[in-house]
Amino acid sequence: MLEPLVNEVESRFSLRKWLLNFDTSSFELSCELVFQVNVPKTKKTYCKSKECMKHTLHKVTQYKKGKDSLAAQGKRRYDRKQSGYGGQTKPVFHKKAKTTKKIVLRLQCQGCKHVSQHPIKRCKHFEIGGDKKGKGTSLF
Repeated sequence: MLEPLVNEVESRFSLRKWLLNFDTSSFELSCELVFQVNVPKTKKTYCKSKECMKHTLHKVTQYKKGKDSLAAQGKRRYDRKQSGYGGQTKPVFHKKAKTTKKIVLRLQCQGCKHVSQHPIKRCKHFEIGGDKKGKGTSLF
């Protein structure tokens, strides 16, 4: 009757012992490899435009946010409220929660120049057209 309980205690003890002897240097290296994303400069994928509607070669670039417009209604309202005496009128955001951004790939069809955006997962390190990793080799 006590046999399963004894086995569970022994397994937990051995797990705790293993965690205490765990080498963190190799673990950090493997985590770093997970967050590194390398994307080729061109990709053959489906083009949705009415001209193509077939698989064509696309040029891959990373999406970047454009410059904020001074003519936008919110910006005009904010500038009007900020003018004059009284200091800062709206709260300044400080509580940044995320350490990474979601990467958005900008795919431009080389046939019709149609642009589509393709979001991928979050990653710490991102590069386009970096060194390819061969079979059974390491980049480092």
